[in-house]
Amino acid sequence: MSMDIKQIQDLIKFVSKSGVNEVSIEEKDFKITIKTNQEPTYVTATLPAAQVAPAVAPVAAPAPVAAAPAAQAPVADESSKYITIKSPIIGTFYRSPGPDKASFVNVGDEVTPGKVICIVEAMKLFNEIESEVSGKIVKILVNDAQPVEYDQPLFLVDPS
Repeated sequence: MSMDIKQIQDLIKFVSKSGVNEVSIEEKDFKITIKTNQEPTYVTATLPAAQVAPAVAPVAAPAPVAAAPAAQAPVADESSKYITIKSPIIGTFYRSPGPDKASFVNVGDEVTPGKVICIVEAMKLFNEIESEVSGKIVKILVNDAQPVEYDQPLFLVDPS
């Protein structure tokens, strides 16, 4: 069984709405895990090494599933007192809900857990990204309408 991107998107929508914490689907040639923590939704999909390099014995790669829980909590950089809020998904970063609307947050604004701080649009799905920390926005690291990668730093927050 191989899922196309539309089926995966539908599954993500279903899982987010259903309120389940985690869904795993495993077939002989395909595995997908979707973990939710209210907002945001994390998706991890792995294809076996045998499909990538049939002539080589599968090498133990770091399990992407193990990385997902760590991504849910913002990680403080040791060299800095600031907390980095990172993108939970790949997509296009938007600072406001629309072209003529005010930004969700600006430098100097206070944020609290659950406050919407930006939108990341992935395949026509607009995902509101909520802060998981309290503090003050000290830097916005991405320009409006710029593509972002999974785990890319978006904001620096001073928790003090």
